[in-house]
Amino acid sequence: MLWGNAPALRAAGILLPGGGWKAHDQAMMDLRQVSWRDPGATWTWDALVREAAAFDGDVVITNEGLGGATAEQAGRAVASLAPAEVHVVVVGRDLGRTLPSMWQESIRSRGLWSFGEFLAAIESGRHDAFWNHTAPRMLRTWGDHVPAERRHFVTVPPAGAPRLLLWERFASVLGIAGGLCEITEDTANLSLGAAEIELLRRVNHRLGEKYPHRTPYRKVVLRHLVNPVLKQAPNTLRYGLGPDRARWVAEVSEQQVRELAGYPCRVAGDLAELEPAPPRDGMTEPDALTDAQLLDTALDTIVGLLGYTDKVSERADRPEVPVLTRIKRRVAREVRQGLTARRS
Repeated sequence: MLWGNAPALRAAGILLPGGGWKAHDQAMMDLRQVSWRDPGATWTWDALVREAAAFDGDVVITNEGLGGATAEQAGRAVASLAPAEVHVVVVGRDLGRTLPSMWQESIRSRGLWSFGEFLAAIESGRHDAFWNHTAPRMLRTWGDHVPAERRHFVTVPPAGAPRLLLWERFASVLGIAGGLCEITEDTANLSLGAAEIELLRRVNHRLGEKYPHRTPYRKVVLRHLVNPVLKQAPNTLRYGLGPDRARWVAEVSEQQVRELAGYPCRVAGDLAELEPAPPRDGMTEPDALTDAQLLDTALDTIVGLLGYTDKVSERADRPEVPVLTRIKRRVAREVRQGLTARRS
C-alpha cells in the first residue's frame, strides 16, 4: 500500500526515501551488518537517513528486517535521525498465524528446513531470528529509545476481519488521511498452501548452488515460480501446529500479552487479538503431507508454468504493447494520485 502510493503520499507531505523498498531492505542490512547482505547492494543506512533529512515533511522508513536489530543498532538508528521526532511503529500478530507465516518467509528466502524442524528449533530456543522478532522484544528494543508517547503497537486483526482494517489502523498511526491511497487488488501478501510451500522447499534443495543470494533468487524463483504460479494455485490445505504445540503457543502468547500490557505505548487495535484462534478445518500437522499430495501439486505446478510461459512468449512477440500499456497506466495513476493529494 505504501509503495504503490508513494507519489500521492509525497504530495501529501509523507516521503518514502530511496525510491523503492529495495533501498530500505539494503539500508536495514547495512544497519544490522548481516552476513547475508547482497554483494550488489548500494544503499546504506546513512544514505537513506541523508535523503530523509533533506525532506521537509514526514518520512517513513519501513522494513520487517529492522525488527531483528539489536538494542545498540536500534539506538544508532534513532540517534542518526536526530533532531527529527522519531516514532516507533511495531506490528504484531498472534503466534498461531505468525509461526507458519515466518516459516514460509524463510522458505521464500531460499530456506531449506521443514516446518517440523523449524518449530522444534523455536521450542528449544535455538531460533534467534524468531525470538528476536516477537512483538514484546521488538517494541522494547526500539521503543526504549523514544518517549512512551512515540511508541505505537498495531495488532493484526483476526482471520475474517475486514480486509483493510489492518491498513486503516496503520494509516491512523502515521496520519495518512482516508482516501489518499489508491487500493488495488494486489495489496495482499498471499500465503501458500502446505503442499505448495513444501514443493518450493524441495525445489530449494534441488537448486544446490544456483541463485545463492536473495536478489537473484527473487528475480528468478519468486518472479517466475512463486508469484505467477504457486500463488495462483488453490492453496486449500494449510499447515497447523497440532494440539501439543497449540497448547505451548497459547501459553507463550499469554505471557507476551502480559508483557505488552505492561509496556507504556499506544495500541492501535486490541491486545486480545494476539491470542491464537482455535485450529480451523483444512489444516494439516507439520510433516504430514503424503507423496501423492506433493506429486499432484508438482504436476499442477508444471501445467501452471506452461501456461505462464505461453503468456510470456506472447508478450515477447508483441513487446511494444505491454510496455506502452504499463507506461500509460503508470502516468494515469500518478496523475490521479496528484489530483487526490491536491484536493485533500
